[in-house]
Amino acid sequence: MSQNNTRTQATLAVGIFSLPEVKFRFLAPYSFNGKEYCGEYSACVKDGKVCFDGGLYDTVAFEAVSLENGGGEKPRFELKDVIIGVNFHWERREDQTFDGTLKLIVENGKVTAINLIGIEDYLLSVISSEMSATASMNLLKAHAVISRSWLIAQIEKNKEIKASSKEYSACADTQDELIKWYDREDHINFDVCADDHCQRYQGVARQTTDTIRQVIDQTWGEVLKYDGKICDARFSKCCGGVMEEFQYCWENIKYPYLAKRADAPDENNFPDLTVEENARRWILSEPEAFCNTKDAKILSQVLNSYDQETTHFYRWQVDYDQKELSELILRRSGVDYGEIIDLVPIARGTSGRLWKLKIVGTKRTKTIGKELEIRKTLSTSHLYSSAFVVEKSGDGAVPSHFTIKGAGWGHGAGLCQIGAAVMGAKGYTYEKILAHYFPGSQLVREY
Repeated sequence: MSQNNTRTQATLAVGIFSLPEVKFRFLAPYSFNGKEYCGEYSACVKDGKVCFDGGLYDTVAFEAVSLENGGGEKPRFELKDVIIGVNFHWERREDQTFDGTLKLIVENGKVTAINLIGIEDYLLSVISSEMSATASMNLLKAHAVISRSWLIAQIEKNKEIKASSKEYSACADTQDELIKWYDREDHINFDVCADDHCQRYQGVARQTTDTIRQVIDQTWGEVLKYDGKICDARFSKCCGGVMEEFQYCWENIKYPYLAKRADAPDENNFPDLTVEENARRWILSEPEAFCNTKDAKILSQVLNSYDQETTHFYRWQVDYDQKELSELILRRSGVDYGEIIDLVPIARGTSGRLWKLKIVGTKRTKTIGKELEIRKTLSTSHLYSSAFVVEKSGDGAVPSHFTIKGAGWGHGAGLCQIGAAVMGAKGYTYEKILAHYFPGSQLVREY
């Protein structure tokens, strides 16, 4: 357990990144194997072990040296060239600074850097990394609660999977259909990763305001529960006007608190977007919604600098010619469809997001899903969402041009970050924001 202001918090293992060589710097003394280190160092892989300071180890764990008189630099370490936004359109590298313990292990022939840190200290960074630390108090409080809930729910879920005799699979692949979803069960050596695959955790640098510390202090231990169990509280950037249900993005489980509803004051006023003609009309229009905003001040609260490079997210458009699309799908899927004849919507979720899409080519045809697999296949990184319609043009049986017109940014389930930012700006309390995005859930102080 970690200690903070007389409160206890469980310790969490966060996988930061993996590289053939990890470079790091201690800003204050850290110890390993009876020796103190301060300054710049590196570790690599040799003979399947971590090679550091002339030795080979299965695990290297650097503990901060306590400062008895409280003077000097706070024990922190810096990791060099951390990759953020992995495989997304904003991918880049940056140096990041962390509190807690630095642990190094070998995974898949690379050194993996893991940060051991208290859950509440972790959340200080998460809610600053997922959005701006200058966001409204109620938005930050709502995000602290859902980030904490999601985290604990994932840890519990992993325990259940490990304890179960049933084999867990996130993929069903046949000759005619590939249905695959992406969650975080592939992390076996740590609890969560530091990137968008789990929750953004980018060190202490973005903890720039006292507001963040107040938010964590005032929501300490608060989680959402439904029927006595901590909610698997999901979130994405922009739902596009209607929220998605869990089963259309991940495994076939229906959570009542991740329900279809409009991101608007009248939560029930929207068409059935699982019906194709309704989804088409919806996506090609711009209905009123909390997340339908171009208010730069509000967007700067919820979008970090690199997120603000994305200016069209409520409704967006991507264009491909035949050569671009066929080569892209081959490269991203590894399947040679030949020239692409059609992209046929097969099944949509409650937000209009496709969770089954048929790719028809001159060489073969196959249906793919779920939403993230579709987004990965049709973009060099990820389409903003799978809530889209396709328009084709050209003479003959093989189209020469495809236009994809879409809605929203992300999977759309749970809290819509941009919608919640607008709600916060309008004066909604964090309790009301949570009730809007997680209907039927209860806000409970778990510890």
